[in-house]
Amino acid sequence: MNSRCALVSKIIPFSCVDGPGSRLALFLQGCNLRCKNCHNPWTMGRCNNCGECVPHCPHQALSMRDGNVIWQADICEQCDTCLQMCPQQATPMAQTLSVDDVLRQIRKAFLFIEGITVSGGEATTQLPFIVALFTAIKTDPQLQSLTCLVDSNGLMSETGWEKLLPVCDGVMLDLKAWDSATHKTLTGRDNTQIKHSITLLAQRGKLAELRLLVIPGKVDYLQHSDALAAFIKKLGDIPVRLNAFHAHGVYGEAKTWPGATPQEVETLAKALRDRGVDNLIFPALYL
Repeated sequence: MNSRCALVSKIIPFSCVDGPGSRLALFLQGCNLRCKNCHNPWTMGRCNNCGECVPHCPHQALSMRDGNVIWQADICEQCDTCLQMCPQQATPMAQTLSVDDVLRQIRKAFLFIEGITVSGGEATTQLPFIVALFTAIKTDPQLQSLTCLVDSNGLMSETGWEKLLPVCDGVMLDLKAWDSATHKTLTGRDNTQIKHSITLLAQRGKLAELRLLVIPGKVDYLQHSDALAAFIKKLGDIPVRLNAFHAHGVYGEAKTWPGATPQEVETLAKALRDRGVDNLIFPALYL
């Protein structure tokens, strides 16, 4: 794919949950983790045009043309039937958009947003596009006041970060478990590179937020609270967002996992506070 194009799952023109203030959120398709608890599971894979979803669309918004699945946005009712049944954990509604296409969307929202956040899937799997987009924003007289953030799983190499950081204002990054074995059980990959990314971004002043997701009985933050707190303290005064797992929107075994309660989140918060980690952000709501 052209470095100035990306496969985009969705654009939300005005979001208040993807970074500070009102932001345009751009969700890119494809991820290099397979998190059991993913709340955007249809953004993991990429459509291979198998066509299995086409006859099952209740609104006939999908069709086959020249071997490709075609999506008709004007008649789609967003029922998500295609998402639920896709064997690739993909969406036929993803669109290939250029930097200029996205800039046009940003200009429409410009007066009402403080910046943009590129998320996913995993945003950094389409690194050349993000670099090109952020560079265009930073050099545009109208748009250069917008902040450019990335929501990432941190699996990118240091070489990749070196390409992105000059045009990126900050990264919001998840540490999904402390122990590598637990992380691999939850996501399919260990977290060695992720911890390295967290440290690197903090050293460069680009770690906007570290996120911990409380999943009762599945994560190991409390068991390793001494090591976790020591790691966080070395990062400096970084905001640590405590998120509460809920099963809404997830696939597979995680649909049966219990949601995190305020008490369970507070237990982790107390363990961190007792060890000197005080810059904590709590969930806005529990489902």
